[in-house]
Amino acid sequence: MPTIVRRSHPTMIETRREIFQAVGWQVRSSVWSPPTDVYETEDRFVVRVEVAGLADDDIEIAVENNTLTISGHRSDFNERRAYLQMEIRFGKFEIAVEIPVAVETEQSVAEYKDGFLIVQLPKASPKHIEVE
Repeated sequence: MPTIVRRSHPTMIETRREIFQAVGWQVRSSVWSPPTDVYETEDRFVVRVEVAGLADDDIEIAVENNTLTISGHRSDFNERRAYLQMEIRFGKFEIAVEIPVAVETEQSVAEYKDGFLIVQLPKASPKHIEVE
């Protein structure tokens, strides 16, 4: 099962995003983004990513500053081919999803099954403030 890591230093994707937004350029990269669904239920924030053909060790998940980052690498076959059609992406992938609600990162769960990575982040309980 993939492990969710909480980071305390800026991630490379945040730094890269800030530079690209400041400059306003669109740069093509060899890093691709897999199809991703993001949704909320009453008690959790859920991210589902389609990344077939990976092992658990090929995926890295991190949460920092209300951003969930999922990255990894899908290897290609090492044989020479003449493609007639090529749509399956290989190499490094990376996505960053802003988490719009407070979540309990320590109770988060990630499961990789049938080609989908599903990350479930339980919403934080509202803190009751006692008025004196």
